[in-house]
Amino acid sequence: MGRWRRLRGAMVLAGVAALAACAQAPTVGGPGLPTSGIYKVGKPYQINGVWYYPAEDFAYDETGVASWYGPGFHAKTTANGELYDQNELTAAHRTLPMPSLVRVTNLDNGRSVVVRVNDRGPYANGRVIDMSRRGAQLLGFEGNGTAKVRVQILAEESRAIAAAARQGTPAPILAETDGPAPKPVPRSRIEVAGPAAGPTTNKEPSAGIVGKPVPPPTTVAGAVVEGRFVPAPVVAQMPVPAGHESLFVQIGAFGSAENVARVRARLAAIGQPAAVTATRTGKQTLQRVRVGPLDSVDRADAVLTQIIQAGLTEAKIVVD
Repeated sequence: MGRWRRLRGAMVLAGVAALAACAQAPTVGGPGLPTSGIYKVGKPYQINGVWYYPAEDFAYDETGVASWYGPGFHAKTTANGELYDQNELTAAHRTLPMPSLVRVTNLDNGRSVVVRVNDRGPYANGRVIDMSRRGAQLLGFEGNGTAKVRVQILAEESRAIAAAARQGTPAPILAETDGPAPKPVPRSRIEVAGPAAGPTTNKEPSAGIVGKPVPPPTTVAGAVVEGRFVPAPVVAQMPVPAGHESLFVQIGAFGSAENVARVRARLAAIGQPAAVTATRTGKQTLQRVRVGPLDSVDRADAVLTQIIQAGLTEAKIVVD
């Protein structure tokens, strides 16, 4: 179920044998699958004690640390049956639909590109997205291996390429995507603000299956290559406000004072002081529990690992 890589090219393989099927030599998109890829959301899954909940989230907007993967996976099969090309603008994400389009902005230099999500991962050190080699080059972090980024889904464009992908998706896979939500999967007993367990039910199961071909998005530069819409290598320069590039490990955002106290106590037990700040989500005010700011990606990685090992597996690295 996708690929992952550790910083500067060392692959993380322990404990992920169940996911290795997609990191294999190409077999024309996998047995019975088109090379243009299928539409896939997927069921909740667990890697190294952490649960991930794929979902159609067309409001997705998150910050974190990006990594990239390249030569070791070039021309192999992605999690939705496409063939990975390290020179195209694609990416791996742990929960977003495949395919979907996201804008990734480097918060250190303001460089921004649109990429096609067609793979699962990354799973090392809480990375938020794994870029193709070309994506890392255009964002200016190929040499460093990581970058602080913002990832924003392009909602209407993602719906359009999803509809096109459904045309080539076998009925059993569409039925799995569009059918009843799977049985609940165990989550942390600590309340965490975020999407509900399990993928959302697709409300447009027949879109793009019959009738005329779905045209590619017109709001994003790109081309249809072997049946796939591939974003063009266009770099936009985005404004990045000064003073909003600090690293934190965020454990969660809570509406209950009891849960805030419980999390702070667990952090104190491992020697990590917590900062609590208010944040607005719609009409609701939540208390965000974080550790930081942290002075480097390496330090954030170490703190995240310690917190996850303490059982707070919903923790993640964010940039603010």
